[in-house]
Amino acid sequence: MGTTSQTRARSGPELLVELDRNSPEPLHRQLAEGLRTAIRTGRLAPYSRMPSTRVLAADLGVSRRLVVDTYSQLVAEGFLISRHGSGTRVATVEPASAPRDVPSGRRYDVDFLPGSPDLSSFPRTAWLRALRQALAQTDSESFGYVNPQGLHAARAAIADYLRRTRGVQADARHIVLCSGATQAIALLARMLRDDGLPLAMEDPGFWLHRMVLRHNGIEPHPVRVDDEGLDVAALADSGAKAVLTTPAHQSPTGVVLSATRRTGLVEWARAGHLVIEDDYDAEYRYDRAPVGALQGIAPDRVIYIGSTSKTLAPGLRIGWLVVPPQLVGAIRLTKSLADTGSSVMDQLAFTQFLSSGGYDRHLRQMRRRYVARRNALLDALARHLPQATVLGAAAGVHLTVRFPDWYPIADLVRRAAAMRVNVEPLAACYADPATAPPGLLLGYANLTESQIEAGVATLARAAR
Repeated sequence: MGTTSQTRARSGPELLVELDRNSPEPLHRQLAEGLRTAIRTGRLAPYSRMPSTRVLAADLGVSRRLVVDTYSQLVAEGFLISRHGSGTRVATVEPASAPRDVPSGRRYDVDFLPGSPDLSSFPRTAWLRALRQALAQTDSESFGYVNPQGLHAARAAIADYLRRTRGVQADARHIVLCSGATQAIALLARMLRDDGLPLAMEDPGFWLHRMVLRHNGIEPHPVRVDDEGLDVAALADSGAKAVLTTPAHQSPTGVVLSATRRTGLVEWARAGHLVIEDDYDAEYRYDRAPVGALQGIAPDRVIYIGSTSKTLAPGLRIGWLVVPPQLVGAIRLTKSLADTGSSVMDQLAFTQFLSSGGYDRHLRQMRRRYVARRNALLDALARHLPQATVLGAAAGVHLTVRFPDWYPIADLVRRAAAMRVNVEPLAACYADPATAPPGLLLGYANLTESQIEAGVATLARAAR
């Protein structure tokens, strides 16, 4: 019968070594081969210290002489290094199945990736200060398995922020923290699937959300978007019981849902339907007054989604759902089964960052920076690509650029990539990409003004 022992060494790495005492293979050969495999595969890192022969022998239930002889053999073979006074360490060994050199992902001189904030402007110092302050004030119980909805202090701080900046009727008891808006969509998809509720989605809409919905067993009904936003009459005719929408700044066109359509959508929701409001870039408004969240009008029929992906960094994976009271239990259970709860450390830091006013200061600074970059992009497009029509310029961190119907947009994307400029075609946002008009999504938040100028000039050359 095989035995497995994990060392309890007080020095050196912990090891998992398997010895089968029923095998005809001698134990010293099993041990030697097990250590060789661990070193070749990188499980034992170069220069890491090995457990002493006495400790490893005790943990494996073998004689110390067997371990001493095995170590000596591996030293002779070059797998281990033994020096007097420094113990036995792992040598540098070529991996047994070293991967061949594979070219790294394509690097671009200018990357108009939409949706990314200025990553270099992440407030590292302020974030570290917030984390240190929060840790100093936090009791040890907070590091255990906490409420899947998130720390109460974090939910209360987010509720306060949403009430004063977005007009959301937020209560900490009705907020569920999640790993970004993407997980929020996945959690809602599972709930809708289990309840058998058909879901509609804007067409065009964010392509990743459509993929997440499909991955979770939901095929969203496409509902067209025009100059007034989501077509509510078409939504009513779709037979859907819920809809995913971006009323404040439609993704990707940038259209704001008109007052008439907002009224119609609220009436549709109050007739027993559910609205999922993705408020993905509400913090950035430049040429018009901000539009309050739809949730503030019908909190019992609207689920509100927000995150820090556009404001701080997507890598933080901090998002939230504001859920009608009757749905909190279902979403809380789904979140619990997904991962038992979001990172406590990130919640602590974000709570302190919000409460101290650091988040508001960061947003004010980024608005000034982004409006300058947006203006640089508008100016460059007007000069270099006058045939293009720009949509969504009044808000957000990207522009939608439409070209004449006959324009071969796929060729432009390919030629631009060959000239080291990355652009994303609009077609991916459509339920049927073949019906999409020629267009591009141009993100500008993570680019300098000089990069924007150079990128658009290159696009113009590619267009010619």
